[in-house]
Amino acid sequence: MARLGHSAWLLVAAVLLSAAAAATSQLDCANATFQAGRSYRRCNTLPVLGASLHWTYHPENGTADVAFRAPQSSGGWVAWGINTQGVGMVGSSVFIASQANGTGGAVSVVTTVLESFSPSLRNGSLRFDVPAPPAAEYSAGAYTIYATVALPGNSTVQNTVWQAGPVRGGAIAMHPTSGPNLRSTKRQDFVSG
Repeated sequence: MARLGHSAWLLVAAVLLSAAAAATSQLDCANATFQAGRSYRRCNTLPVLGASLHWTYHPENGTADVAFRAPQSSGGWVAWGINTQGVGMVGSSVFIASQANGTGGAVSVVTTVLESFSPSLRNGSLRFDVPAPPAAEYSAGAYTIYATVALPGNSTVQNTVWQAGPVRGGAIAMHPTSGPNLRSTKRQDFVSG
């Protein structure tokens, strides 16, 4: 029987650690619970900002029920969306959850298209259909955004984006422009994950 060299053992160890990390990541998001008995078939722990994406894809009509969750102080905001124009934030259609703009502590959701690096954040239509009004909640130090989206182009693979930032003076303020906030994009497969 041949003996494995030092390099081969390192490769085996790296593969095993990677598999364990993937299993732990899946387990973390798989244990999430949601309001009003909502449940989702699949989930991914996203690579930055402590966020996770949970979804159920409906092939019969090309929609996905989505729950995006990210840790944040109650005085901050989180966002999730799909970029139909490419990758990155500019061009993305997003859902933004916060307690900004005099909501009296109630969580509201703004839907907007990020047309530039200094968007207006006016509530409006997205570049894809949203068959039901989105909702959001703040609980246990995290915001959760609930939405049903018609996947653009009826494609199950989409460029997704997410973000988190502060609220200042009652308004959504710019997120940090370094570190994890610049890596919050992922090509998401709504069938395989």
